[in-house]
Amino acid sequence: MRSGNPALREKMFAATTRDDGAIMTLNGTVDKTAILLAVVVAGGAFTWSLGESATPLMIGGAIVGLILALVTVFNPQRAPVLAPLYAGAEGLFLGGISRMFESAYSGIVVQAVILTFAIMIAMLLLYRSGVIKVTRNFRLGVIAATGGIALYYGITILLNMFGVPVGYWHNGSTLGVLIGVGIVVIAALSLVLDFDFIEAGARNQAPKHMEWYGAFGLLVTLVWLYVEILRLLAILNRR
Repeated sequence: MRSGNPALREKMFAATTRDDGAIMTLNGTVDKTAILLAVVVAGGAFTWSLGESATPLMIGGAIVGLILALVTVFNPQRAPVLAPLYAGAEGLFLGGISRMFESAYSGIVVQAVILTFAIMIAMLLLYRSGVIKVTRNFRLGVIAATGGIALYYGITILLNMFGVPVGYWHNGSTLGVLIGVGIVVIAALSLVLDFDFIEAGARNQAPKHMEWYGAFGLLVTLVWLYVEILRLLAILNRR
């Protein structure tokens, strides 16, 4: 069993020891996810309130969030501490970038938030009802697509750094819209893999601290989904 989210891998559940007999549960993971989302909202509200002066905090949040995510991936036992810190850092980043998009396109943030949670709920219902079955081929397809997107990000950033403009990621062309929609779809399908992986962790009685780790992994995907929806809406507004 694998997840398209690099933060949620099978060995993370298998290679950890139990915390004094306490085990991971679905309800516990839901509670931890709610806590992390609350931290994100608090951090986002803070940088949002600062306006343009929040840019250093926004950039710092993005960098610190990336570092904390990498540390958490390799130290799942520390997730109870690292996951809230990651959520706070991402909140600073999301608050700043959301304010920037909102300044350019009024109402875009509310739309992005609604769409993000609507997609999450829809994916959860489709998963729980069995409409979307997490088969081996499904996992491999989403993992391959996620890797391709990561490669696309990297190449695009490098080319732009060296003065070779690659505008499809941002412009309002038909290709730009299709790329944006494709990335949103893959991010949404990644949520299904996250749900399946967390459920498997609870079923296999993973240690209690993995509730925080599972919530962290789900938050990683939600942040990705929100940012991509925000970007896609901006592209559509530029058309």
